[in-house]
Amino acid sequence: MATAEVSYKQEKIFSAAIRIFHWLRALAITALVATGFYISWPFVVGAESTDILVQGWIRFAHLIFGFILCAITLARAYLYFFSKSDIERRSMKDVMSVNSWITQLKSYLWMGKLNKAGVYGPLQYVTYLMVSVMAFLICISGLILYANVYHEAFGGALWSIASWCTAQLGGLAWVRIWHHYITWVFVIFVVIHVYMAVWTGIRFKHNSVDAIVSGYDYHPDKH
Repeated sequence: MATAEVSYKQEKIFSAAIRIFHWLRALAITALVATGFYISWPFVVGAESTDILVQGWIRFAHLIFGFILCAITLARAYLYFFSKSDIERRSMKDVMSVNSWITQLKSYLWMGKLNKAGVYGPLQYVTYLMVSVMAFLICISGLILYANVYHEAFGGALWSIASWCTAQLGGLAWVRIWHHYITWVFVIFVVIHVYMAVWTGIRFKHNSVDAIVSGYDYHPDKH
């Protein structure tokens, strides 16, 4: 008996700007984690070495990618609220729906399929919102640390508010500690995010990694 072929419908879900910012943010986070761990513990240079140049270049790279992450965080916030496409904003409807939560959790247990109003399910939306908040906080803590080291130009302009934030957080040591804690949030998130992106593509045959590469998703055509 011949098996009926399933046709798929193409849908544009991610604009070029969102895709570019996604991969730039991924690059920035990877570079920041690597350089950040090196700054906290210079594992390439021996304990008795005075090779300051290596540390200097690593710190310079950390600053560059830090400012890139700050710019992307602001740009993504702007696109969420003001982009012509409302596919991300529509996902908020699912967050407010108990049935949508049940549907997504059941689908993760291989019980039924996803049915989303936007591009994200409620669990995805809340997770990405939390990560966006963490990105904002790590940018703020990074700028505070920057202003406490570089007292001229942009660092000088930030100094008054940075010194106030430093005092409110209990001192510079606590700013560094929170900066480090949030870094681990990103490390854990990236591992889970990559796993779930691949798993979703296998489980549902769509809404996977290829969507953030090409911008298009493919759904079974019911007609």
